[in-house]
Amino acid sequence: MPHRFALIIDPVAADDARDDFADTFTEVDAAAPALSVGELSTQRGDGVFESIGVIDGHAQEVVPHLERLANSARICDLPVPHQEQWRQAVAVAAAQCPPGEAVIKLILSRGVEHGPTPTAWVTAAPAPDFSAVRARGVSVATLDRGYDLAAAERAPWLLLGAKTLSYAVNMAALREARRRGADDAIFLSSDGFVLEAPTASLILRIGDRFTTPEPTGGILHGTTQLSVYDHLASRGLDAGYDRIPASDLARADAAWLVSSVRLAVAVTAVDGAALPVDHALTAELNEYLLSPRH
Repeated sequence: MPHRFALIIDPVAADDARDDFADTFTEVDAAAPALSVGELSTQRGDGVFESIGVIDGHAQEVVPHLERLANSARICDLPVPHQEQWRQAVAVAAAQCPPGEAVIKLILSRGVEHGPTPTAWVTAAPAPDFSAVRARGVSVATLDRGYDLAAAERAPWLLLGAKTLSYAVNMAALREARRRGADDAIFLSSDGFVLEAPTASLILRIGDRFTTPEPTGGILHGTTQLSVYDHLASRGLDAGYDRIPASDLARADAAWLVSSVRLAVAVTAVDGAALPVDHALTAELNEYLLSPRH
């Protein structure tokens, strides 16, 4: 494939009741200018996005990603994307990906300021090589996210639970974690509960039970976490959702950050205190996550 592949989507045309949306996509040179200087995604981060992992040309978990994109659009008062139109756009982009790992990004923006329609596009590119970090794991620092678990319901204008283009806070959290000598971060609510990582979901194993923070209080429901839970269920293992106190991090028997492109990465330490690492299960999870999934 070219280094990158890009499609501009005409979201208005998706109002048509039809099965084929090929004429609503325009392939553009991903290395050339394609957006107006008035585009609000670049000026204000006013939009939503998803990142889909691609394995040997197969886009992973497409429907869950599209459903989450639609939920983010609703939270942000954006037009809800037409799922079939975007599914076909993903298929076009995936067909341009070579063997190996790649990433497709879906972006829906408010559009040009004072413009009549939103802007939508899809890109595909080779994924970074995460093989070393999957084998090595990451240390994490815990960071206060600055709001309690009830904030999402109390203040919906904070857009908690939407995957927005406004990622400055997430990137700042990663920089702060590295200043503290860690590789990554885990957010905590101000009332002392575990949330998520800046770009990943968290799964803990405590005894024989796998647990992840329940997807409320502004936590994104991770598509990769759902796939991991499918795999654990197929093995007859106990996996569920809980309100997890921050103190449970230190007593976990194993922990992982999971995401669509990096996949499953073991947490090796929390705030400088070592955690046990299950290397065999980590390898098994990544083998599963590297297989074609819907």
